[in-house]
Amino acid sequence: MFSKDHKMQYADSAITAAKQSDDKDLIGDGYLSKGAIYYFNHRKFQLALNEYLTAYEYLKDSKDELPKYQNLYHIGVVKSYLGYYEEALKIFKECIEFFKINIKGDLHENIIYNNTKGYLNSLHQAIICYQALGKKDEVKKLLALAAASTPQTKEFSLEESYFKKSKGVSDFSDKKYTDAIKDFDQALPGLMKVNDFTWISYVYFYKGESYTKLGKEELGVENYKKVDSIFNKHKFILPELRSNYEELITYYKKKNSPENELYYTNQLLKVDSIISSDFKYLATRIYKDYDTKQLLEVKENLEKTNSFGMALLIILGIVIILLGFMMFYRVRKQKQIQQKYNELLVKIEDEKSPEAEPEPLKFDNSKNIKLDQNIVEKLLKDINNFEANEKFLEKGLTLKKLAENFKTNTSYLSQVINEYKGSNFSVYLNVLRINFATQKIYHEREWRKYSIEHIASASGFSNRQSFSNIFLEINGIRPVDFIKKRIKEIDEGGE
Repeated sequence: MFSKDHKMQYADSAITAAKQSDDKDLIGDGYLSKGAIYYFNHRKFQLALNEYLTAYEYLKDSKDELPKYQNLYHIGVVKSYLGYYEEALKIFKECIEFFKINIKGDLHENIIYNNTKGYLNSLHQAIICYQALGKKDEVKKLLALAAASTPQTKEFSLEESYFKKSKGVSDFSDKKYTDAIKDFDQALPGLMKVNDFTWISYVYFYKGESYTKLGKEELGVENYKKVDSIFNKHKFILPELRSNYEELITYYKKKNSPENELYYTNQLLKVDSIISSDFKYLATRIYKDYDTKQLLEVKENLEKTNSFGMALLIILGIVIILLGFMMFYRVRKQKQIQQKYNELLVKIEDEKSPEAEPEPLKFDNSKNIKLDQNIVEKLLKDINNFEANEKFLEKGLTLKKLAENFKTNTSYLSQVINEYKGSNFSVYLNVLRINFATQKIYHEREWRKYSIEHIASASGFSNRQSFSNIFLEINGIRPVDFIKKRIKEIDEGGE
C-alpha cells in the first residue's frame, strides 16, 4: 500500500480530483505532493522540479502560505543541489522565519506538527549550504539550535538523523575523525529506516573519508564501495560524492589491480554523465521557469503601482540594461573563445606535420654553457628519454628530483634546460604537461568525458585550478571551453 508506485498513483489521483474542484490551492498541493515523491522516494530531481514549478503557478497567489513555503523549500533544495548555495540560503532563511512563527501558540496540533517539520528541514538544508560554503561558525550555531528545537519523539527521529549526519560532517571538517564516525553510526539507523539512500550514501562516503584519514584504508574502501552499491541501484549520487570514485581508483592503482581500477573509472564516467545531465536540465528550468518568472512578476506588480512604483520600474530597467550588457559581454567572450580555439587548432595541426616533429636534442657549440661536452651530451640524452617516456607526468616533480634521477646537480641541469629549451624548469615542465593534455583532449574521445580534476591529475598537476590557469596561459583558452568546443566541432561533423 505504501510502495513508491502506489504513492505516485495516489498523487495522480489527488491531482485529478483537485482539478475537478477547480481549487487552485488543492491543485497546487497535489503537484507539490507528487514532486515530493519524485524527490524523496526516487531522487528524480528533473521530474520533481517539473512538479514544483507547476505547483508554483497554482500556489503563488494562495492565501494559505503553508503549501507556498513548502514548495519554495523544495525549489531551494534544487538550487542547493545545483551549487547555488547563496541563493538557496536566502530561500531557506525565508522558510525558517515562516515555519518558526507557526510552531508555538494556540494552534491545531497538525499545524504545529507540519510547521515543525518544515522548520527543522529548513534548518537542515541551511546547514548543508553553510557547510558547502565553509562557514563553520554558522554551521555550529544552527546545529546547536537544531539540538534545542528537535522534539525527542519518534515522529522526529528522521530529523534527528539528519542533524547527526551534519554534525558528523562538522566533526570531520574539524579533523575529529573518531567523533565523526560515531555521529555517522548514530545517523544511519534513522536514514535506513526510511531508505533515504541519498544521505545514506553521503554518510558512507564521509565515514570512508574518516577511516582513510585515520590510516584505516581498508575500512575506508569498504565504505566507498557501499556508495557505489547505492549508485548502481538508484542511479543517483550527490555531486560532492564523485571523489568517492577517485579514492577507489587511487586505491586500486596502488594495489596494482587494473581490473578494479578500470571498473571504478567507468563508474566515475557514469557518475559524471548523470550529474552533467541533471545539471544541464535543472539549471535551465530553474532559471527560465522560476527565476525569470519571479522577475516578470515583480515587473507586473510594479506596473500596477503609482509614482513610487515608477521609480522601481526605472530600477528594473537598469537591471535589464545590466543584464543586456552581461549578455553582450558573454557573446563577446564566446567569440574570443572561438578565436582562441581556432588559433589552438592551427597550432595542433602544425604539430602533426612531419616538419614539426621535434628532433632529439644534440650538442651545440654555439650554446652559452660552460660545461664539459660529455656532461652536456649525457644530460641532453636524459632529457630526450624523459620526454619520450612521458616521465614529466609524475606528480610532485621538482628540479632537484629530476637532477637526482639524472645523477647530476641542479645547477648543471638548470643551465642545460635554460639554454636548450629557452625557459626555466618550471615553464618547461608546464609546457610539456599542457601539450600532452591538449593532444589527449583533442584526439581521444574518452578524455573529453573526464572531469577537469581527472585530466589535471593525469597530466601531472596537483590541482584543478593551477592546471586550468596554466592551460589558459599557454593555449589562450581554458580546458573546459576547449573540451566544449571540440565536442561541438565533432557533433557538427568536424571529424
